[in-house]
Amino acid sequence: MNQKTSVKIFIPVIFSFFVMGFVDLVGVATGYVKQDFSLSDKMAQLIPFMVFIWFALMSIPTGIFQDRKGKKITVIIGMILTGVGLIIPFVYYTLPTALLGFALLGIGNTILQVSANPLLIDISPEGSKAANLSLSQLIKAIASMLGPIVTAGLALYLNNWKLVFPIFAAISILSAWWLSTVKIEESKTEKAPATFKSSFALLKNPYILITILSIFFMVGFDVAMNTNIATYLTAKFSISLESASMGIVIYFASLMTGRFAGAILLRKMNIKVFMVVSTLLALAGLVGIIFSEDLLLTRILIFVTGFGFSNVFPIMFALIVEQKPAYANELSGLIILAVSGGAIIPPVIGLMSDLFGFVASIYVLIFCILYITYASYYVIKH
Repeated sequence: MNQKTSVKIFIPVIFSFFVMGFVDLVGVATGYVKQDFSLSDKMAQLIPFMVFIWFALMSIPTGIFQDRKGKKITVIIGMILTGVGLIIPFVYYTLPTALLGFALLGIGNTILQVSANPLLIDISPEGSKAANLSLSQLIKAIASMLGPIVTAGLALYLNNWKLVFPIFAAISILSAWWLSTVKIEESKTEKAPATFKSSFALLKNPYILITILSIFFMVGFDVAMNTNIATYLTAKFSISLESASMGIVIYFASLMTGRFAGAILLRKMNIKVFMVVSTLLALAGLVGIIFSEDLLLTRILIFVTGFGFSNVFPIMFALIVEQKPAYANELSGLIILAVSGGAIIPPVIGLMSDLFGFVASIYVLIFCILYITYASYYVIKH
């Protein structure tokens, strides 16, 4: 591809990650839906569960589908479903329709996550894949950060937080159309088409198993931070939900800042060393949050935690796919299957919070980071 054609292709592909970031609207929406329908902490966790359970159910079938039909068409389908899921709770707002809308958002996002990452790898030159994946996560973080800002603004100034749904739905549909207008030559392999058996057989490789499991804890950590940080700040510092929601903005701002730095540094630094330093920084931030009794300091520590955590997913994704590049579709399906950690970890945190208090939930997050640190050590060792 010449430079002009490359940019023409790169921009709509990378923008699909902006649409991917709309799934993190579930964080701020959980607080509003909980408030609107007077839900308990455990019932409120049904919302992220309805979004992220589809990563367990749809990821492998999506990987098989895209192995046969192509990554680009799969990305387009994911963005269309995202738009449909967002518009449903705006048209008719009840708890069942909200759950249905977020379920479709989860299905669309599952399809996007399985297909957009390997599509980006396809169009990235050698030596830039990890950096471009970090850049894609930066774009996703921008959308994630805008979600609570736009939602809170609409709630405060127009008294209708749900207006965020049609805005993001329109962007999703327009992005699908944009990608459909460009021609992309996707990589192809000589191996047999992907199947459930060929996908799960990869888990017999200890390297694949340990690193895939780290993805489970990464996403569980990320979703739990997103959906629980406002509740944590409200409970500990007795502040309003709108004020506490700025903790979500700070978290996603830290992800955006960290991924911007990663998109630059990963073109020059050893990605395995970068991975270990990142996880240790996230761990230090979390421990600090437990002991902090000051709101400003806690917000700073939220930023430190997110900054450290910001690049672990794209780095691990690149390391897993590089292990067996011919099986990129199957591995992408397994990686996004592990994203179901976003459906499992938040309910565990909700249960721990109900049983032992909100501080106990931070210890679950610490466990997640400890496992990710172990997986990073394993990658370096092997």
